[in-house]
Amino acid sequence: MNAMTDKPLVGQDENASPQASFAPAHRGRRNLLKYAGLASIVFLAGCESIVPRGAERPPAPTPAPPPVTGDLPSDQQHHRIALLVPLTGKNSGVGQSLANATTMALLDTKAQNIRMTSYDTGKGITAAARKAIADGNKLIIGPLLSDNVVATANIARPAGVPILSFSNDAGAAGDNVFLLGHIPAQSIERVVTYAKSKGMNRFAALVPNGVYGQRASSTLLSSVKNVGGTVVAIQNFNRDSASIEAATKKLSQNGDFDAVLLADNGTMAIKAAPYIRKNASNSAKILGTDLWNTSSNLAGAPALRGAWFASVSDGLYRQYATKYRSRYGRAPFRLSSLGYDSVLLTVKVAQNWKVGTPFPIKQLTDPGGFIGLDGVFRFRRNGISERALEVQEIKNGSFSVIDPAPKAF
Repeated sequence: MNAMTDKPLVGQDENASPQASFAPAHRGRRNLLKYAGLASIVFLAGCESIVPRGAERPPAPTPAPPPVTGDLPSDQQHHRIALLVPLTGKNSGVGQSLANATTMALLDTKAQNIRMTSYDTGKGITAAARKAIADGNKLIIGPLLSDNVVATANIARPAGVPILSFSNDAGAAGDNVFLLGHIPAQSIERVVTYAKSKGMNRFAALVPNGVYGQRASSTLLSSVKNVGGTVVAIQNFNRDSASIEAATKKLSQNGDFDAVLLADNGTMAIKAAPYIRKNASNSAKILGTDLWNTSSNLAGAPALRGAWFASVSDGLYRQYATKYRSRYGRAPFRLSSLGYDSVLLTVKVAQNWKVGTPFPIKQLTDPGGFIGLDGVFRFRRNGISERALEVQEIKNGSFSVIDPAPKAF
């Protein structure tokens, strides 16, 4: 192993599912996993397991050594990077998958100047963050949940250590906190813009009660306004069949519409779509968010055939997932691609980063961005990631890319 890592390699139970908040090809790309070091480089609403579509049941994983504990030895040859993820507790499955992904990226890039150490946030975020800073780490990758990001930032900021978090809660971004998480608002903006380009002008929405639904509604209103369309109705529901049926009936009372946003996860989309077809409109185009990208059941739902949603591309992710299953004996969480990409980004920056000096934060806001498993992305000055998204259509048993993601900004 060329790159140094103190992380365990064994996989964990992948049935846990963190909740998440919502906020405002050519040959060279196929070699990304092999030559990642040369690349130019959660909160999720609902309760679905974050696994790739069509994941198979793999054999049991092979045990590996436990993580190193205690103080880190003196090291003047490597950049010290802290990985803060839950390795115990209810979110240990996704945490371990993220840790495994970073290990794979270190191995794939053959990074010679990075030492990464895992800190278990499942045993307490404050203790993990304080230990990471005390050990001399110059960059923190993670944590996963937005409240943990805030707690970590309160400890890391006084030390001048930036954070690359897996969260997508925009409220936690800024002041040296950068979010790798996919921002659902961007997927709504993308699919609305595409729908308008196809002649759709009148929009409606079905959104769950709560903060997620409120923010989805606000994003729809602003997105439709920006493209010159009209929002004719927005109805909330309580995520049960009776409430969904009532909400869809109310949609029909506000006149005709060309497209309806169903802003929830795949499980709720499957449940709600038949009511939309029956009670609201049998012809309106159903639009979704990137939350649908984690559901393997959508393609088999008749009422969702022809629906559109925007998300990151799965092309490189599928290559990575195959390699992950071969190494760890199980399918990765879809979110784990963020762990892999965090290492690609760090390796790129480390090419011109002197060991022992502070992390060069200004390089994170390079307008040209970076490239990873999920395509090209860049950080805005407010710490929120901007991603190139594709539009997919649900076919009879499959998904089809109908508007590819841009390959550069």
